[in-house]
Amino acid sequence: MQEEGKEIKEIIEKDIWGTVKDFLDLGFQIGTEEKPIHMTIGLLLLLTFALFMANVLLKWLRHLLTRKMEREDKQKFVSIFKFIHYVVYLIAVLVTLSAAGVDITLVITASAALFVGLGLALQELFKDVLGGIFIIVDKSLQVGDIVEVDGKVGKVFEIKLRTTRAITRDDKVLILPNHKFISDIVYNYTQNHKTTRESVSVGVAYGSDVDLVTKILMQIATEQKQVLKNPRPFVLFDDFGDSALLFSIHFFTNDSFSDPKIKSEMRYKINTRFKENNVTIPFPQRDVHIIQ
Repeated sequence: MQEEGKEIKEIIEKDIWGTVKDFLDLGFQIGTEEKPIHMTIGLLLLLTFALFMANVLLKWLRHLLTRKMEREDKQKFVSIFKFIHYVVYLIAVLVTLSAAGVDITLVITASAALFVGLGLALQELFKDVLGGIFIIVDKSLQVGDIVEVDGKVGKVFEIKLRTTRAITRDDKVLILPNHKFISDIVYNYTQNHKTTRESVSVGVAYGSDVDLVTKILMQIATEQKQVLKNPRPFVLFDDFGDSALLFSIHFFTNDSFSDPKIKSEMRYKINTRFKENNVTIPFPQRDVHIIQ
């Protein structure tokens, strides 16, 4: 039995495995005897297997990272994974060439220098793409959000990997590099909810009936269409100014993008009601005393 087992083992090792090994070693040789390049069937099969496995793993990784995203957000990662595919393919080809006897030192050195140069030249692009990935993954910004960046207010209508686009209050498109959302201070009016608190300030002359002023301001706020009834508006007596008693009416709205129009309508009404009730809005004034 032992002899039969040895014979079977020898047959497998010498005949079957030997035949397979000889087949895998088939190929061609390029170059001189000192620096030969052997390209065999085995290396080509190994390269094909490596590329196939890399493709499968990257597809699985993309599915793992984007499985909870919406279809539109998933499409934004296609270009990134294509780039990763190319990098992995390039590495696999270089490893195969090295195994075949090709000196890839110069190629790696040149590639490193090239990537360093590209990295310095495209660092802003990389920052924008990285910012876009963070925005999409952690949902820190979504379509429909109202944001304020560098004093400009806009409603987001498109989020891409490199830029975010928003429409301003005067119907102009605001293109924002995504790195601003991870490096600069950005106000998101609607991050938690759509309701925001706004205010309109006004000054009245000293000696005015403050209770009447408060009543008028409350009436105007409650009558305004875009102002929410709950939470209720409220009036604050802010301060004793140099030339006026300073008041502000605070109100809540779910249309903060249009709040300049709401405030304008309220100011028109305040001016009209104050005239009807003989409440004066004073202009800045100074008393000058001349001492001889």
